[in-house]
Amino acid sequence: MQGYVINGRIMTMAEEKAEKKKEKTRAEYANGFLHIENGKIVGIGDMEELETLPSKDAGIDVIDAGGRLVMPGIIEAHCHMGITEEKKGMEGDDCNENVQPITPYLRALDAIHSMDAAFDDAVRAGITSAMIGPGSSNVVGGQFAFVKTKGRRIDDLIVLAPAAMKIAFGENPKVNFSGQGKMPVTRMAVAGMLREELFRAKQYVEKRKKAGEEFEKDFHYECWVPVFEGKIPLKAHVHRVDDIFTAIRIAKEFGLDMTLDHCSEGHLIAEELAKEGYPAIVGPDLSSRSKIEVQNAAFKTAGILNAAGVKVAITTDHPVSLIQSLPLCAGLCVKSGMPMDAALRAVTIHAAQICRVSDRVGSLEVGKDADIAIFDGNPLDVLTEVYCTLINGEIAYRQE
Repeated sequence: MQGYVINGRIMTMAEEKAEKKKEKTRAEYANGFLHIENGKIVGIGDMEELETLPSKDAGIDVIDAGGRLVMPGIIEAHCHMGITEEKKGMEGDDCNENVQPITPYLRALDAIHSMDAAFDDAVRAGITSAMIGPGSSNVVGGQFAFVKTKGRRIDDLIVLAPAAMKIAFGENPKVNFSGQGKMPVTRMAVAGMLREELFRAKQYVEKRKKAGEEFEKDFHYECWVPVFEGKIPLKAHVHRVDDIFTAIRIAKEFGLDMTLDHCSEGHLIAEELAKEGYPAIVGPDLSSRSKIEVQNAAFKTAGILNAAGVKVAITTDHPVSLIQSLPLCAGLCVKSGMPMDAALRAVTIHAAQICRVSDRVGSLEVGKDADIAIFDGNPLDVLTEVYCTLINGEIAYRQE
């Protein structure tokens, strides 16, 4: 199966050197084409490079962009789509296992309902993939999964699973368990319980490595192996400055990779965060300041962190803000000082790099998945409409 997107103003969002050409991949084609085979991009170039124009009569799928903007599908780097379903209340809410503070063995993949209405909203907004996982009521919530946004069976949508291990600091775990008469009810307890879990997990991983094939696996701790092997990061729910620094302190103690999710007060410590080197997934800012720890949340945060040298992605934290508002959120970051190019990267290639899936998505390059969004204007403009969304080279949505 093969197809083409032709006559498009292509923004590739590519950053790295192409392996074969040993040269900088072009960032933009004023009038270009994409050649797709078996769900992958196999060619990209200027229209004048096409010797013969592909024809639908030859059984080739051809999408004429008609001068519209063609760019990689947008990426949501942190949300709860399909695990907190819309329109279903308690029956569709599988986001937090509220009665147990340490649950690393839970897998979001077992609770994501890909027929949740939010998936269709995402596709119609040009969002082709998302990082989905448990909420922040637990000190350790479980494993995230990175998936595509179109399909009936979640198993067929997986790009990376597990993709991260959720941990949480601050008000959410405190509030959740304070009413149950058990730990944690203080920030000290949150940090202490996480340290204890990581200490035991590290012991388990070390024993497992020494024992080899004869080692008897423990289901509770086996899920920590990819974290301690550096294959997936901790995904830390942090809003306030003190919680951000506690998360960094603990990650450094155990030598673990980590993303700083929400990072609402990151703009207050931007230079320090740049020195530490952890990426930030900023948001949701298109929501009310509903609790103390988000009192300083603002759209300016993403731009200030980016200017300081922190790698940034932008999130809706759906359903806190609706998934389809992700391009708008990025646009509001631009309005608050973030450069346009940086905001576009924050929802494409930088989001992919932070989620560790940039080998497949996030930019339009030969060899990558044909996840493509075609817009009739700037995607960060509220009036812009999506003309077509492709996932794995298949049309997932097309404007009537």
